[in-house]
Amino acid sequence: MAIFTAIIFLGGKKRIAAVTEKIVPVMAVLYVLGSLIVLAVNWRNLGTAFAQIFVLAFDPQAMAGGVAGITVREAIRFGVARGLFSNEAGMGSTPHAHALAKVKHPCDQGVVAMIGVFIDTFIVLTMTALVILSTGALSLTDANGAPLTAAPLAQAAFNTVFGSFGNIFIAVCMLFFAFSTIIGWFFFGETNVKYLFGKRAVPVYSALVIVFVILGSIMKVDLVWSLSDMFNGLMVLPNLIGVLALTGVVVFLSREHDAQRRL
Repeated sequence: MAIFTAIIFLGGKKRIAAVTEKIVPVMAVLYVLGSLIVLAVNWRNLGTAFAQIFVLAFDPQAMAGGVAGITVREAIRFGVARGLFSNEAGMGSTPHAHALAKVKHPCDQGVVAMIGVFIDTFIVLTMTALVILSTGALSLTDANGAPLTAAPLAQAAFNTVFGSFGNIFIAVCMLFFAFSTIIGWFFFGETNVKYLFGKRAVPVYSALVIVFVILGSIMKVDLVWSLSDMFNGLMVLPNLIGVLALTGVVVFLSREHDAQRRL
């Protein structure tokens, strides 16, 4: 993983863009198609699945086979953390990429950014939840009798329709999604390092990223999640201050954009 990322990093932002624009759409389409197939097979359970989403959101302890001791507070805590991690809305990470777009008006790219959040959260993640709930995978346990969570839970859900291929399908999708995320976040960090320390600091930053790719691959998953949640939270705080400070600019540009559309 470190070797492949290093090769892409050395190619600069053009290679980064070329790789991500090919990987992400293909894997997103494949994942959505796979989810639609599972949902089509279990269409009779969709009504119950939607009901479970609302019931379990406010009464997590009613979760059949779920983790004992889960409270509403914990459900909200993990929901917010995973929500931030999935679409990065309000974190201030993706503006680096959107700023490279050549558009007639800033609001045009702003709409694209909002559509990205909608597709990721309201379509892809909702489909994942419906797949897990409609297949009954939430009540499954591992060899030790513990409830399935994270990737094994998604794999078990897809296995109900695709058989053992479900494991491979989820593993391949996660590989490419995660790989593209590493590449994208490298670019975001590189932009900041250039601004703060100049171009001479980029090689040092690149080496540190490669080291952390290796460390992230061998660390325990729970620790990696905890670290990512912590740093995501730290990133949101200063960004929200900046967003509030720029409210006037946003309002002005939005009105200007609406006026241009009416002409």
